[in-house]
Amino acid sequence: MELLIVGPSWLGDAVMMGALVSRLKAVRPDRRITVLTPAHLQDVVRRLPGVDATLTNPFAHGALKLGARRAFGRALKGRFDEAIVLPHSWKSALVPLFASIPRRTGFVGEARYLVLNDARPLDEAAIPRMVDHFCRLAEPRGAAAPAESPTPALTADPAEIAATLARHGLADGSPAVALCVGAEYGPAKRWPAAHFAALARRIGEAGYAVWLVGGPGDAPIGAEVAALAPGVRDLTGQTTLAEAIDLLAAARAVVTNDSGLMHVAAALGRPLVALYGSTSPAFTPPLSRGAVILSENLPCSPCFERVCPLGHFNCLNGLAPERVWAALARLIGDHPSPHLSPPSGRGEGYG
Repeated sequence: MELLIVGPSWLGDAVMMGALVSRLKAVRPDRRITVLTPAHLQDVVRRLPGVDATLTNPFAHGALKLGARRAFGRALKGRFDEAIVLPHSWKSALVPLFASIPRRTGFVGEARYLVLNDARPLDEAAIPRMVDHFCRLAEPRGAAAPAESPTPALTADPAEIAATLARHGLADGSPAVALCVGAEYGPAKRWPAAHFAALARRIGEAGYAVWLVGGPGDAPIGAEVAALAPGVRDLTGQTTLAEAIDLLAAARAVVTNDSGLMHVAAALGRPLVALYGSTSPAFTPPLSRGAVILSENLPCSPCFERVCPLGHFNCLNGLAPERVWAALARLIGDHPSPHLSPPSGRGEGYG
């Protein structure tokens, strides 16, 4: 029999789910784990060590489609003996209910006592980090919390990385720094394009190539950065998620907003500088020892708003490019790449 995990709809949360998978496999290495995940996250979920299979969740975020969920769940009857439901919504637990999975575990929320038979309370003040929320669901009900959650990891195949670099004309061996310029949540999480451009110019002066990485929604800010920093390679909106993962794996280092790609870079073990504005690393930090977190720590932050409620965006506008460059330069120096000598104005490989 198998365990079904109903996975989250957001990229960063899907990466953090890897910690839960690791915890479950540590307890029962032989247990098969299948993740029900949206189609757009298949490429990242398949790279989580310990995931044996995926099922595509056909239901859009927020859509009920009760009849379709019932039919989908009934088609899974007899396959799973346990389910862990990570999203907090009522409808996210319907597929395990309709599949008649004997044990259905998740946190209390939206009257989910009706659909979960192992509904757990969640004390977010005592356990602020989302990764720890996930891992608590691997423990028996009432068990003491383990001292530390596993660090999520993503696999990256060297052959696939090389193929991705070749497809995008990046196989010349130049060491590169990836800039993840977007953040889907809203502008209060996005460092200004002018600041990214100033940083890109400084990185180029140090002998590194600069790649702008992001999805289709990040293309406008990518174009703005590229216009202000001639010579950067703007790849926003031009890659699949799998290719974006490969690019981050190949980068010497990463500078990123608090975004899904930040968690991808951390899980790949890349040295990274994470920029925080309206959100807080107390809840969703980059889970990597090779990460530096920068924030202005203003009295008005974190506000967790999509748009600055005060209209000034000082939490990100005030984070100077020079400060970010200084952190990045130290980080690269502290984490030498096994494939790369320090740049001398000309690249000799990539890490």
